[in-house]
Amino acid sequence: MASFNSSSPTLTTFKFLIGAFYFLVGISSAQLSSTFYSTTCPSALSSIKSAVNSAVSSEARMGASLLRLHFHDCFVNGCDASVLLDGAAGEKTAPANNNSLRGFEVIDKIKSQLESSCPGVVSCADILAVAARDSVVALGGPSWTVQLGRRDSTTASFSAASTNIPSPFSDLSLLISNFSSKGFTTKEMVALSGSHTIGQARCTIFRNRIYNETNIDSSFATSLKANCPTSGGDNTLAPLDLTSPNAFDNAYFRNLLSQKGLLHSDQQLFSGGSTDAQVRAYSTNPTSFSTDFANAMVKMGNLSPLTGTSGQIRTNCRKAN
Repeated sequence: MASFNSSSPTLTTFKFLIGAFYFLVGISSAQLSSTFYSTTCPSALSSIKSAVNSAVSSEARMGASLLRLHFHDCFVNGCDASVLLDGAAGEKTAPANNNSLRGFEVIDKIKSQLESSCPGVVSCADILAVAARDSVVALGGPSWTVQLGRRDSTTASFSAASTNIPSPFSDLSLLISNFSSKGFTTKEMVALSGSHTIGQARCTIFRNRIYNETNIDSSFATSLKANCPTSGGDNTLAPLDLTSPNAFDNAYFRNLLSQKGLLHSDQQLFSGGSTDAQVRAYSTNPTSFSTDFANAMVKMGNLSPLTGTSGQIRTNCRKAN
């Protein structure tokens, strides 16, 4: 066996390799893990699930709202709970979110419960990620393993929220570009758009489509005009999926085949473009859609998380510590 003396080059190399090993171990330990809270807060996942189930049971729409919170969080500087921060210059007041995002009180309730049982341990960003998964499951959709260990940002960006979140008025090319900039394939973009099989939208978002667009079923448009006049009634709601608005299924894609997509951006997925074939495939294969959606959600949850010593664990999700 080789022997080392304190000044030998071999020993220096050995020490360097050992140091590099522990450095790499340190890096890996800062990555997300499905068992992150197994010892520090073993009740975290069950607490979140119980609260989400209760909220969705009281109002089915809340499932879509909680899913959307996670999406709007991750698309703006990563999954860091920045969307939850109060303040006029924050993300809540950006056009895509103002008077639109909801579910904050459910997150507050979950955070309060976890602060009582495991103070300073579970991040708001992780709560959003788990609540999104549990919301989909509560409405009959697929489950997936949520990777955990995100930390919370101390700031929010109005400008980033104003530019990074895909618009419901986007054409297909812009949608593909928006998602591609976050690392998503076009197929993954179509799968994630399937989240519109639940939830509702305001009249102001779909008014132009029902009055001015031609790639829309006429009877569908007529039925919507009754509650969404050419002026007024901006906040009147309509389901994104008219057939089964409270069930997470593949009906959204079948609706697109019939030109019954509520939003301009929805119908763009099936309007003679490159995504038509994928919409057809999901419309006839709910298992394929569920699998692809779940995988895309895991990928989305991995967008630029703060880990290790970055960020903080907020005690109140609405403000930095």
